[in-house]
Amino acid sequence: MIGRLVGTLVRKQPPELLLDVGGVGYELEAPMTTFYDLPALGQEVTLFTHMVVRDDAHLLFGFTELRQRDLFRALLKVSGVGPRVGLAILSGLTTENLVTCITVGDVAQLTRIPGIGRKTAERLIVDLRDRLESSVDGEPPLPGDTATPEQDAISGLVALGYRSGDAARAVRESDTHGGSVEEMIRGALQQLAGGHG
Repeated sequence: MIGRLVGTLVRKQPPELLLDVGGVGYELEAPMTTFYDLPALGQEVTLFTHMVVRDDAHLLFGFTELRQRDLFRALLKVSGVGPRVGLAILSGLTTENLVTCITVGDVAQLTRIPGIGRKTAERLIVDLRDRLESSVDGEPPLPGDTATPEQDAISGLVALGYRSGDAARAVRESDTHGGSVEEMIRGALQQLAGGHG
């Protein structure tokens, strides 16, 4: 099992990353909250990883915080939550916000995330409430490295499970035009979650 990678950030195209570790390129998927913490391309980064082995693929997921990786693993243990839904949850909510939602039983906030219906939200709260402890937050957006930020932001949201029309509208209505892809996705996620932030 691969638990941690330290290497050079070669590409970041939400939700995918490419990390060069000693000449070997590792493809990873990461939630948007991890993208907010990434350095510029060409810089060294440490990612905590979780590997999912399926019959048709070996998938590697990366996180800048150990706490977030552990939360991702806890989410995967909940019935009905797979890696894609886990990424969507951790993209739509910071670690601290997710812990708060679980702790106070905020079903409405959880059901705003793609792939999370009321039953799944209630299951998350019941299954995870006792396991979660207080968490840290804070992920400043970083400058983007892409030529077409609006399209990349919409593509990133679609990859997270949002419909393209909703994604395009959220990017358009957010106040982040001219910002990086990460900033635009963050703004769009806030729009999709009800305009908080």
